[in-house]
Amino acid sequence: MNNAISTPNAPAAIGPYSQGIQAGSTLFVSGQLPIDPATGAFAGEDIASQTRQSLTNIKNILAAAGASMNDVVKTTVMLKNIGDFAAMNAVYAEFFTEPFPARAAYQVAALPKDALVEIECIAVKA
Repeated sequence: MNNAISTPNAPAAIGPYSQGIQAGSTLFVSGQLPIDPATGAFAGEDIASQTRQSLTNIKNILAAAGASMNDVVKTTVMLKNIGDFAAMNAVYAEFFTEPFPARAAYQVAALPKDALVEIECIAVKA
């Protein structure tokens, strides 16, 4: 059985999807834009602040399901500009410890609302 994960501490879905889904002990967190749920606006205009907000949104969704960033096993990072990789990676490293999750990161043609980054993850609750 799939259960929706929802929290007011992350932006509401902007389409027909859930913030996250729990299927057994596995959590699937939808791609998180860098939207501050308190304001509905981007957390900033640079890649560092946008990455921090996207990961904070993920952290809050996981917390709503009783999980943490330590439970993340896989992430996907979509960047508007692959030239932002190093700056994104520096902030990303603040949220994860070893063993680091598996990850894919790539440049995309465009992201919703013209964001600089969107991040999704899969976690397994211990």
